[in-house]
Amino acid sequence: MVMLYFSYSMLFRSMLIVAGTGADQVAGSSVVSEGFSKFSQYFDPNPEIYPGPTATGRAPFMAQETMAPMGEKNNKTIQQMFGHLSPYSPNIIGFGVEEQPLPPGANIVQVHMLHRHGSRYPTVDTNVQGFGVKMAKISGKFNATGPLSFLNTWSYGLGEEIMVPQGRLQLFESGVNHYYNYGHLYNPNSKILVRTTTQMRMRESAWNFLTGFFGFDWTSKADVGYGIEGDGQHWNNSLAGYDNCDNGNSFRNQGGFNASAEWQGISLQNATERINSMIEGVDFTWEDVYAMQTMCPYEIAAYAYSPFCDLFTTAEWEAFEYGIDVMFAGYVGYQSPTGRAVGLGWVQELASRLKHQTLGYSGSQINTTLDNNEKTFPVNQSLYFDFSHDTNIMSIITALGFTQFSQFLPANHHPGLHNLTVSQVTPFAARLDIEVIRTPQPILSDQQYSTSGKETQYLRFKLNERTLPHPECGMDRKDGLCELDVFLGLVEGLELKADYEYACMGDYEAVPYGEITDGRPNT
Repeated sequence: MVMLYFSYSMLFRSMLIVAGTGADQVAGSSVVSEGFSKFSQYFDPNPEIYPGPTATGRAPFMAQETMAPMGEKNNKTIQQMFGHLSPYSPNIIGFGVEEQPLPPGANIVQVHMLHRHGSRYPTVDTNVQGFGVKMAKISGKFNATGPLSFLNTWSYGLGEEIMVPQGRLQLFESGVNHYYNYGHLYNPNSKILVRTTTQMRMRESAWNFLTGFFGFDWTSKADVGYGIEGDGQHWNNSLAGYDNCDNGNSFRNQGGFNASAEWQGISLQNATERINSMIEGVDFTWEDVYAMQTMCPYEIAAYAYSPFCDLFTTAEWEAFEYGIDVMFAGYVGYQSPTGRAVGLGWVQELASRLKHQTLGYSGSQINTTLDNNEKTFPVNQSLYFDFSHDTNIMSIITALGFTQFSQFLPANHHPGLHNLTVSQVTPFAARLDIEVIRTPQPILSDQQYSTSGKETQYLRFKLNERTLPHPECGMDRKDGLCELDVFLGLVEGLELKADYEYACMGDYEAVPYGEITDGRPNT
């Protein structure tokens, strides 16, 4: 059995994590500061407002269901091959930057955090749910043997969309980690605004993170704004930018899914034959086998182990991860016609915050009613905490112009090492921290101060705790810093490249995967 390692200390800490406590304990009406009544719905933590599916799955019973000690075999290896379903860990590869402390006199003065929710149950209508339905229909009509024999008594028991306990722990621990890194920036005489969406896992992500950062009294130190997501009415929301980009959810943006399916059909041939040799009464397709493989990370997240994991070889897990990389490249990356557009709104909000300005017009998916009011879009905080989703974060990275993730990923073979490895970019609880650094003089590329010049501000992008250099800011810099003025000067060009209106609403032909290379429609 493959299992997730939990130390006793982690289990103890998880007991402290808020999950779905009463609204008065988490972010009740008392949290809404004076003058917020106009926007009372935005600050309302009530989960009845567009929470999305919230079905809870079968509870784990690991002590009874397995005899293998936790942490045995090669768990750590395969869990880092789950793509966007990987549990969080700091980036182990890095992005070519020599991580080093800031030079004396340089100070971090602000941080803008964009954070994914933690580990969750499957979303609605996924392949694992379909597999569960299929097996229920043929229950008692097949006989599985060998490593597959567990299937004779297995039944599907996962919930829908909400975070599992491991996910709540990931966000709590991230809050603690961010406090140790940036707690000095909090002004105890202030109250910050934190942004998330109305989905239950997004609410809980913010609540658990803030509990880790501030403690149980966080409601006296932060307000939470809840942008509406997922009710089918195309609400403007930069934290769920895909909801208001029609072409991103249409036939025009299917290249990544098509290419990923092509790769899965190739890479799972041996596994399909092997698994079919272990069962009588049913003939599995490669799609069924892919659903079994996908069941592994979901059951690990929900139950801390899964018998499906051991059905596949290490090479097949590497192929599983690569298929997800291909899908992200073609769906929300540089091989997608809407890759830049979906993330544009948040990039514009970042630029406005950096300039200490509200945002009344963007030509993208931002909510101008909220972004044009300092009560709902503060512009003078030293800490900004936003919570979003994996695909939205990948589109934001694309919209920001990190072209080191633009490498074409073929659908018919694995190219070897590549930058867009989703398990390292947007695993569960991924985080992009954008630090604003003030220095007394300009810093040269070798981290030495210039002998002339005035006070300068820089940005440092840190993706999952590793510095991510911006290609337009001097890739030769050893420290990965980007002058603030240089970045702000790039934003207009990034807006033009995203071509939001045409990319999201335009009438253009769908093209095969690989024909788009810059995250926008071909002209």
